[in-house]
Amino acid sequence: MLWRVGMSLILATFLAACGDDDGGSPPEFDFSAAEAEVEAFLDETDEVDGVGAIIVHRDYGVIYQRSFGAFTDDRISLIASASKMISAGVLLRLQDEELLDIDEPIIDVVGWGEHNPTLTPAQLVSNSSGLVSLTQNPAYAPYLCQYLARGTLEDCARTIFATDRDDDDIVEPDTQFNYGGGQWQLAGGVAEVVSGKSWAELIDEIYVEPCGLEVLAYNNHFTQLTSSSPFGYPDDFDGDPSVLMATDNPNIEGGAYSTIGDYGKLLLMHLRGGVCGDQRVLSEEAIRRMHTDRIFDAYGGSTDGGTGGYGLGWWLDRTEPDVTWDPGAYGAFPWIDESRGYAAYFQLEATSGLGAQLFGRTVDLINEAIDDAG
Repeated sequence: MLWRVGMSLILATFLAACGDDDGGSPPEFDFSAAEAEVEAFLDETDEVDGVGAIIVHRDYGVIYQRSFGAFTDDRISLIASASKMISAGVLLRLQDEELLDIDEPIIDVVGWGEHNPTLTPAQLVSNSSGLVSLTQNPAYAPYLCQYLARGTLEDCARTIFATDRDDDDIVEPDTQFNYGGGQWQLAGGVAEVVSGKSWAELIDEIYVEPCGLEVLAYNNHFTQLTSSSPFGYPDDFDGDPSVLMATDNPNIEGGAYSTIGDYGKLLLMHLRGGVCGDQRVLSEEAIRRMHTDRIFDAYGGSTDGGTGGYGLGWWLDRTEPDVTWDPGAYGAFPWIDESRGYAAYFQLEATSGLGAQLFGRTVDLINEAIDDAG
């Protein structure tokens, strides 16, 4: 998979909480070439009205932030599968708190019977559970509760875990990589049970409060909103989450919404070993595990039959193991370059293909700007 993306311009102000504690005066980063490429992309692409862009650096905090086209910096967008790294982090935080062992069977901590007796949380958030996935059948009938704003997350998780209607369709855990689907809803239900808290409470406690986030939250928009294309951005969401009904069954793999500023703080937290400002969000070990190629280590798996790896919520390319990314169906595209010490995020309201295209057109230009600044 491609390893190049972008956006950019000059320096930006440091964000509060995670972004204001820079490690000294930053060098002069010149992102003008990448910025020009973003503008060219917008000029050439009728399907994209705007782009939000942020770049954060391990030592200097936010080094670039700009919104292009119709977007403003406070634009709230649905981020689809760019939610996954956030969701996986919740499970790792519960392990940090010794409420959960992600490598031990779910049946040790939930009272939902023993229909999948060996299934572990780590298998769920590495897309290796053997349950029917999003890519295999996005509308798989036994797991349809994952898209419904009614009911509760725990009830949906219980349904997915305990049903026998999937017996002919599932495979043994840790035998193949199958992306997305009900396994993520199951992971969210496990998190609620072991913590005794709702998913919304967990997101607030783990991320929003310590990182000073302003917007980040989850809903379940898939049956509430409509789109003119099968995997396109909903036509009736224009940055206002109040159009969504409140739900106790948020979609865990793809239901988050955010601004570029909030997402940038989360990326900076990853770069800084799990710390937002002076608040520890995740342990260094949790961050390391999220970015490690679990599917290879666990069963020699691959996302593409070759060099594609996957950690816990993060994709990686085994030819460039210091780079991880977590793109979404609507074009949101975050990535981290550990060796260069930066992370970046594009927020689009389009398609995954257009997000990947923008990444491919600009990442080398961003890398050059980081390298040139020394």
